[in-house]
Amino acid sequence: MSEKVIDYQYLSVKPGVQLIKKGTYPMVELDQKLGIPGLKSQIIDVPVTDKKDAYQLGYFAMQPGEGFEFTYTYLEIKVVVSGSITVHDDQGVKYTAEVGDVFIFTPDTTVYFDGESDGSAVYTGHRMPEPDFM
Repeated sequence: MSEKVIDYQYLSVKPGVQLIKKGTYPMVELDQKLGIPGLKSQIIDVPVTDKKDAYQLGYFAMQPGEGFEFTYTYLEIKVVVSGSITVHDDQGVKYTAEVGDVFIFTPDTTVYFDGESDGSAVYTGHRMPEPDFM
């Protein structure tokens, strides 16, 4: 998506336990990033490691409004932690995940995040963070 260069602050820099408290990372509004007026969705990518097979985590939220399409080029696991999130696959099959449900998006998968969604999720993915989402 972006050619922006960032000096990442990786979470995995030394052995130990880290606790990330809710609200530690301010979320980025997606309406302007994706150019979809009326989209009510936020995201933040948090880089975990730059080692082989880059890995990151993030927070995602969406409120009722416009939907958007997204193509996954990497493996991502998204766990719904509040409300519900609805996606449609490229065959038109509708999937609604509620609190505790898990989406697994495999590489080369295009989904449509439905504007009826009203929830938030924590996700992990095998990729470097997207600079526009930081």
